[in-house]
Amino acid sequence: MLLFLGFLKNIKRTMSFIKEHIWFILFFIWGIPLTYYRSKFRKIVYKTDSWTINIKPVFMKEIKALVKKIYPKDRNYLRFRRFYSAYLIIYFMLFGGYIAFGNNKETQNTQKMKKLEIGSDVPIFTLKDQFGNDFNIESVIGKKNLVIFFYPKDDSPGCTKEACSFRDNFSVFEKEDAIIIGINPQSPKTHLAFAKKYRLKYLLLSDSEKRVQRFFGVKGDLFGLFPGRVTFIVDKKGKVVHRFKSQLKPEKHVSEALRILKELE
Repeated sequence: MLLFLGFLKNIKRTMSFIKEHIWFILFFIWGIPLTYYRSKFRKIVYKTDSWTINIKPVFMKEIKALVKKIYPKDRNYLRFRRFYSAYLIIYFMLFGGYIAFGNNKETQNTQKMKKLEIGSDVPIFTLKDQFGNDFNIESVIGKKNLVIFFYPKDDSPGCTKEACSFRDNFSVFEKEDAIIIGINPQSPKTHLAFAKKYRLKYLLLSDSEKRVQRFFGVKGDLFGLFPGRVTFIVDKKGKVVHRFKSQLKPEKHVSEALRILKELE
C-alpha cells in the first residue's frame, strides 16, 4: 500500500513538473531533430553529401533557398523545402509560446524572489529537520555563525560531493563557531536516509513548499529545470555576510564558506 501511495505521489510530481514546464518541453523535444533536418537541407542546397557542409560558415544561400525557390525544377528540393519550412514555423511558434506563456510562472516567482543582499537580516523560518523535529532559525541567531546551503537533491552526484565535503570539514566549522544547515524541498525521511548513508552530522531541513527558498531568493538554473545551488554565510548578528552560487562546483561552496568565516574572526 505504501509503495502504491509512493508511486502515485511520484506520478503526481511528474505530471506537475510537465504541466509547469510544458512549453519548454515541447520546444526542446521539437528541436531535437532540427540538427538532422538542417543538415539534410544544407546538403540539398549546396549539392553535396559531405558532412563538412554542416560546419562551414556559409548561410546566405541556405537562407535564400528557404525564402525563394532557387531550384524550381528540383522536386526533392521543393518537397523538402516545404517540409523544413513548416517544421521551422512550428519550432518558432513553440519558442514564442514558451516566451509568452511558459516563462510567465517563472517571471511571477522571480518577482516574489528578491535576491537577498549582503547586510540583510537572515529570514526567519521554521522547518522540519531530518528527524521530523521543528527547527527555528531564531534558536541559533546570536549564538552561532550560520552556513546555510541550498542544494538540489539528496544522493545526487554533485550534492553528495558537496554534502560530504561539509562533513569532512565539520570539525573545522565547529572551530569557527559555525553550524551547517542544508536545505532542499525533499522530505525529512529522504534527508534522514541521505544523512545516515554518508554519516552527515549536521542539519538537513525540508522546504517542501519552497517557501524558505523564495525568502532567500534562490532561483533555479536552466529555465528553472534545476533547483539552485546557493550557500549563505550569516554572522552572529543575524546578518548575511556572503552569498555564493555555483551549480557545477559543489565542493567550492565549502572552501568559500570557510574563507569567509575565517575573515569574520
